Amino acid sequence: MVPEAALGIGLGFVTIVCLFVILPWMILNFLSKARKSNGLTDEDQRMLEDLWRSARTMERRVETLERLIEPENAPMRPRPSERTRGDIN
Repeated sequence: MVPEAALGIGLGFVTIVCLFVILPWMILNFLSKARKSNGLTDEDQRMLEDLWRSARTMERRVETLERLIEPENAPMRPRPSERTRGDIN
């Protein structure tokens, strides 16, 4: 066999393997990893809940401090309501 012909056959074989084996495997592997990492892990969920609780506690403390610091005769300014505060709940 001529060396150029062997090189052509080898290159063709590599091309076919890349197109029909390696490329689909890479695409399917990427898709499965993307699906798996869509949600939050349990640890992330717990951390998010802790941060949410801390934020609510700090908000109540700030509201209490504002009530204590405001002078008695000062005109009342509107307090943010649940609707205007931007909370999810």
